[in-house]
Amino acid sequence: MSDTISFSDFQKLDIRIGKILSAEKAEGTEKLMKMQVDFGEEKRQIVASIAEFYKPEDLIGKECPFLFNLEPKAFMGHESQGMILAIDVEGDMSDCVLLHPNKEVKPGAKVV
Repeated sequence: MSDTISFSDFQKLDIRIGKILSAEKAEGTEKLMKMQVDFGEEKRQIVASIAEFYKPEDLIGKECPFLFNLEPKAFMGHESQGMILAIDVEGDMSDCVLLHPNKEVKPGAKVV
């Protein structure tokens, strides 16, 4: 069981829908996918460990939730300006499923 957080802690999370404009495997690694994501008013580079589960061409055009206010972090020399939200199906990162809105929404829409 995970630790609980307060509602005010949850309110600190800025989760937004982003539309993946481009995707490519990050150089120097088999696990990292480098994506350019449209959040409406800005575009950001997001790097995620999903290259084992998705082909770049399968990601383009997908709308997914992203943690938008996460501080930037470098992975194998590639800066990520947020985090894609996904399901770890087996609990050991042997399978990963991306989340999607059930209808098209405007890039940058906030998840509430």
